[in-house]
Amino acid sequence: MNDSSYPSDWMRAVLGLCILKVLETGPSYGYAITAELAAAGLGDIKGGTLYPLLTRYEQRGLISSQWQAGESGPGRKYFALTDAGRQELNSLRTTWSNFSQTMTRHLHASSEQNS
Repeated sequence: MNDSSYPSDWMRAVLGLCILKVLETGPSYGYAITAELAAAGLGDIKGGTLYPLLTRYEQRGLISSQWQAGESGPGRKYFALTDAGRQELNSLRTTWSNFSQTMTRHLHASSEQNS
């Protein structure tokens, strides 16, 4: 299955979790975040989708941001997980695992089991 075959509502539902996962390895900036998500098979995430989510996460205290001067160009805004963001990521991992197992059981159950 290629990245364009995932329904957009599924992508909206998991994008926040995926962004927290990307930031788990260290601070990053918008373009690098979208590139890592694309490399993970999640397709092309537009800035108009990414930046509002980063802003909401910063307002909630899950991430922090800092402008850093560019080496050969303009500065970049780097985003990093806070302690609260790490706790949220760990909580969401557990919740996702439970949810995905439930969905897998449900989708693969025979119709006789559902009666």
